[in-house]
Amino acid sequence: MNENKREVIKIWKLLHERGEYEGITLSPEIRESWARSEALGVNPYKRCCDVIISPAELEERKAANKSLIEQATIMMGHLHRFMEGSGFVFALTDNEGYFLKRIGDKDGLEFTGRANLTEGAKWSEEVMGTNAASLALVLGKPVQLLGYEHYCLCASIATCSASPIFDEEGRLIGVLNIIGPYHLVNRHTMGMAVAASRAIERQMALHNAYQQSEMANLHKAAIMDSISDGVVTLDNEGCIIHINHQAAQNLGIDHFNSVGEKLTDLMMPENELFFDRINSKRRLFGEPLLIRRKNDSIKLAVSCTPLVSKEQGTLGTVIIIQPMKQYKKMIERISGAQAKMTFKDIIGQNPDFKYAVHCAEMAANTDSNILLLGESGVGKDMFAQAIHNASSRCREPFFAINCAALPRELVSSELFGYEEGAFTGARKGGNPGKFELADQGTIFLDEIGEMPLDLQGSLLRVLEEGKITRLGGHEVTSVNVRIIAATNKNLKEEVRKGNFRLDLYYRLSVIDINIPPLRERKDDIPILVEYFVKTIGPRLGKEITKVDDKVLEVLANYDWPGNVRELSNVIERAINITTGSTLTLDVIPLELKCNLEDKTEIWDKRLPRDPGLQEQIIRSFLHKHKNNKTRVARELGISRSSLYRKMKRFSI
Repeated sequence: MNENKREVIKIWKLLHERGEYEGITLSPEIRESWARSEALGVNPYKRCCDVIISPAELEERKAANKSLIEQATIMMGHLHRFMEGSGFVFALTDNEGYFLKRIGDKDGLEFTGRANLTEGAKWSEEVMGTNAASLALVLGKPVQLLGYEHYCLCASIATCSASPIFDEEGRLIGVLNIIGPYHLVNRHTMGMAVAASRAIERQMALHNAYQQSEMANLHKAAIMDSISDGVVTLDNEGCIIHINHQAAQNLGIDHFNSVGEKLTDLMMPENELFFDRINSKRRLFGEPLLIRRKNDSIKLAVSCTPLVSKEQGTLGTVIIIQPMKQYKKMIERISGAQAKMTFKDIIGQNPDFKYAVHCAEMAANTDSNILLLGESGVGKDMFAQAIHNASSRCREPFFAINCAALPRELVSSELFGYEEGAFTGARKGGNPGKFELADQGTIFLDEIGEMPLDLQGSLLRVLEEGKITRLGGHEVTSVNVRIIAATNKNLKEEVRKGNFRLDLYYRLSVIDINIPPLRERKDDIPILVEYFVKTIGPRLGKEITKVDDKVLEVLANYDWPGNVRELSNVIERAINITTGSTLTLDVIPLELKCNLEDKTEIWDKRLPRDPGLQEQIIRSFLHKHKNNKTRVARELGISRSSLYRKMKRFSI
């Protein structure tokens, strides 16, 4: 062996001195590498590697190549066990030529250690000249070097097979080396290095894919658990693939031990209707279902979507679960049917009107049905919203339905809902009615006098029994809804004519509230005008600071068939077309001004000319009529605007 060693060193020296040796030809790649090494000033007679980084720097490089080291260590361990006792060492370098890991027998590690081929040593071309690791880094392909092909003498007694390792983006990240004494050279070693490096690349790709998959699963789980709705995914056998905490809690099952189990095995057997619905392979949209749990039951809105593949058919089902309260609030927001008004928003100081407000406030404290009576435009919808918001049901849904605005054939489906296929054009999965959605809340039935006679019986049955059945369905659902009805008709007269059921009238009019028209509360016009100016002006981008007395006089002498709604429209029109900060008579509609007769001079003649007497009489009449200015003006024979002017003049 020593003779062979001397022979190898002799060949190495002659190749360096003469550039040739009989029978041996250096490949162009090695000659080019030797030339680069010489140009870099590498000493070919080095006894060992003279660039070794500190332990701290080595740890930094290991941390930066953690995944590479992990997968390469596994592969090098397999190779070492396969070739144990052979004298070969398996080593890994990074993409700059620093050795990061060695695995081998004691003799092999000692052999490589003599030249400082150890962890932290840099065997790049500029440090150690031509060697298998450095050449594989330069060429980016597998390389096998015999002893004398190495540039430095200290490596001439070794043979090395090196294969580069690439990441998924094609970047060279390291080199796998199989190093041993020169006499053990074998072409099969090269194939082993290549196969091992490719295996490392595959394992790293699989590991990265697994990590990405795990991260995606973590993100998915975090997203699913952050959703306020319950989400369950089933396979085609009905086994749970995924379930979030909300769904497990709503269904009354253990979240941690449910994946892989059949949903039907985890829930109470009394849930046949729920199982039937989710296994029907059809879509459901907010289906209200009663779920039986171990110690109680809960009403849930269940939506269900089958997972269907063209090639494999039904793969499973995604189920979305919401507590009915949450579902109803979402529907309420979407439909825009919200009770926004409160009693603070209802403006008026007229005694009759204040009595109506007082009755409504009292009614809000009860759970009885209410009938609001009054002409169109008096604010019955505002009263209904205020009653709801002042009641114990204020946190529950509020739905307003205009019975006169809905086509006769749609009233039933709107109120009570319908099942799929109940009629042509019925939505898939059916649709819940307002009574289901308003459970525990309030339904405002405006224009109740327009409800068809046959549907009045259905409404009466709901009021008496508290149960509804969808159109085309058989399941009975219990509901608890407070009814506020409103009409501008004389329902007693409608009962006499046979247009309205007497029993329904008595059910609805437990508490009836008569809201006076605006013509009977004209003393409220000034404060209503002030309110509309303050609320409408900013919305239109106008700042109105004053209303002319003549305007108030015109408004006070009009009968307002459209009531407060008409007054609001008149003020909004006036604000829109005014150019100044004062509402003057020229922006008031002509039909209102034509209604005013200028009787000021005649009316004033009925009062004494003496200002002192005028003041006494006005004060006396105000006292007599308890500050009801409309009655005072009527008895004095003057307009209310004239009365206001005189009161201002006399500081009353």
